[in-house]
Amino acid sequence: MRILVLGAGAIGGYFGARLLQHGVDVSFLVRPARAATLAATGLRVHSGRGDFSAAVAALTTVDAAYDLVIVSCKAYDLDAAITAIAPAVGPHTRVLPLLNGLRHLDALDAAFGATRVLGGLAHISVTLDANGAIEHLGKLEWLTFGSRGRDAPVPAAVRGALMALGPQAIESADIIAAMWDKFAFISTLAGITCLLRANVGQILATADGATLIRRLHGECLAVAAGSGHALPPQLVAAADTILGTPGSPLKASMLRDLERGARTEGEHILGDMHARATALGIDAPLLAAALAHVRVYEASRAAA
Repeated sequence: MRILVLGAGAIGGYFGARLLQHGVDVSFLVRPARAATLAATGLRVHSGRGDFSAAVAALTTVDAAYDLVIVSCKAYDLDAAITAIAPAVGPHTRVLPLLNGLRHLDALDAAFGATRVLGGLAHISVTLDANGAIEHLGKLEWLTFGSRGRDAPVPAAVRGALMALGPQAIESADIIAAMWDKFAFISTLAGITCLLRANVGQILATADGATLIRRLHGECLAVAAGSGHALPPQLVAAADTILGTPGSPLKASMLRDLERGARTEGEHILGDMHARATALGIDAPLLAAALAHVRVYEASRAAA
């Protein structure tokens, strides 16, 4: 069982490291600069769940098929990622994307066929520090995967390798519903923290903060329901609890990107959610405002 992880950034590097810890054969397909860093320092993870540091197989090209390819790039790098991993995708390969949102599935299906592409998502807060080490923020750590249809079951070997992660790995019987749950949540978190340039605790500390968060979450939930994926009350309540925790330092990675002047996934997440709302005739003024805010930032960044 051979796994290729595209990139050794925050998410791919973290879960790749955990798989290596459990004896899984993992290689990383990375850019030359990242390969040089990994050659010099190894892959390093700092986490409340346990640190990791080891030399890893860091490749800059591939020329053979793998059993599983994990894709965890930024959405705006997806086209380049598809080109890079194409030689690694054979007749029996499965591709597991861990990107936020849903729009990436269409591109991966077009490139490799829907039967080869699993559904997947990661619930974790991780980032790279200035020296290229992975910092795990908090202890939240879930990798959820699953088949998207009866014609594309998860191969036993792939399931076994991923489940080696232990309770942090979850095979979902309805992976698209799970992806919609996170899509609604991350659109709310990214939208409100970017729009107000603050973390959840700071927003909740204002007079109207809780109301704004609930309203934006309601807009995103309406889009999910209108798309045929109404979320059950227990999932909505779980998200509301996270989004309503006083003093929470939680902020979206999109806001961290924005704060450091980097490119964001605004179009892939907020843009796609807003486009779906428009197509369904759903009024989503807070979502529109959040998207406009990020678009203004991207335009200013491009001009600079």
